[in-house]
Amino acid sequence: MLYENLDKANDAVVEKILAAQPFLVDVVPAKSVINKLEDKVLLHAGPPIKWEEMTEPMQGSCYGAVLFEGWAKSKEEAHSMLEKGEIEFIPCHDVNAVGPMGGITSGNMPVLVVENKEHGNKAYCNLNEGIGKVLRFGAYSEEVINRLHWMKNTLGPTLSNALKLIDGGMNLNVIVAKALTMGDEFHQRNIAASALFMKDITPYIQQLDIPKEDLIAVTKFLADTDQFFLNIAMAYCKSVMDAAKSIGEGTIVTAMTRNGKEFAIKVSGLGERWFVAPVNMPKGLFFTGYSQEEANMDMGDSAITETFGVGGMAMIAAPGVTRFVGADGFNAAQEISDEMEEITFSHNQNLAIPTWDFKGAVVGIDVRKVVETGITPLINTGIAHKKAGVGQIGAGTVRAPYGCFTQALKGLVEKYAEEEKN
Repeated sequence: MLYENLDKANDAVVEKILAAQPFLVDVVPAKSVINKLEDKVLLHAGPPIKWEEMTEPMQGSCYGAVLFEGWAKSKEEAHSMLEKGEIEFIPCHDVNAVGPMGGITSGNMPVLVVENKEHGNKAYCNLNEGIGKVLRFGAYSEEVINRLHWMKNTLGPTLSNALKLIDGGMNLNVIVAKALTMGDEFHQRNIAASALFMKDITPYIQQLDIPKEDLIAVTKFLADTDQFFLNIAMAYCKSVMDAAKSIGEGTIVTAMTRNGKEFAIKVSGLGERWFVAPVNMPKGLFFTGYSQEEANMDMGDSAITETFGVGGMAMIAAPGVTRFVGADGFNAAQEISDEMEEITFSHNQNLAIPTWDFKGAVVGIDVRKVVETGITPLINTGIAHKKAGVGQIGAGTVRAPYGCFTQALKGLVEKYAEEEKN
């Protein structure tokens, strides 16, 4: 072991998290930065999964991606290709990326590029599609495909060119710290951060030599999309946690993710090993006409926000979101954050929370504390309909399954026992 004890190792991991300097530097086609997206390859959320094991919404997202790429001309043709194994699947996390809900990302989709300038690593996430029928919730209609092409041809290049006018890129620490004091927790609520992003990027968009109709369309889309910053936050958190796992020691969780079948975590002392358990069902509030019986099992890489210490871990920062996810209000929000404090290593004073007496957001989910207390991380999440093509039907919370953490702790015990023996 490189450090004299686990607490020292965890100190080093948390120091990497606190020292991170993520900047949004570009928006580019995914295949230009992720080499494995050549040919017929799709990225997906969660740990590895086969086509036949995917829930219907994730399969629906695959149909949409295949249609978007032009590999097939109909849903039926896409289904045949996928069923025959003509499409390769890779977890987003395996290529320094993350994707919300289904997480399906193909080579020509634009991705955000976040560079952690303190540690020199980059992370990627696809762009938020806005509201209504969207690919991430399993929709694949003509409306969805047309929007994806607009994002590829207009939104992505516009943001890319605007970001190139910002010397060094956009400092995301500044936006995250501001938005946290304005009621965001960066998973279910990104209203403040999305508004701050639009405020910062719009002057540069206005300098571009683009058609007026594109200027209007892009700014209206950003103004209408309250959750636009979610995908930026995901890449932000991924860039931070990937740097933290480079320590290679300790008991801090460096990734949490789910694919509709399994929930999985990675731990600082065990590198790229996945520890998986059956995923749980999210519970919360549903849009009019929908109910819990129609909900899909939990999925998405967006739990990287909770891994970092925000999202459901920072519920106290966003009391306005508690009713939306089915909690009881401010007191419930404080109880949740107090509970999350019991399973984390420290506080992030870079992210002071006024409603928590200016304590910093929690940082460093400690596998040992989860197993000792029996408290598992709480995750804020959108809820998809279990049928492909329907889309989002509500929002709520879900708990990470305890089994992931017991398996990881066992792996850590075995690792350090072997090292001691040698």
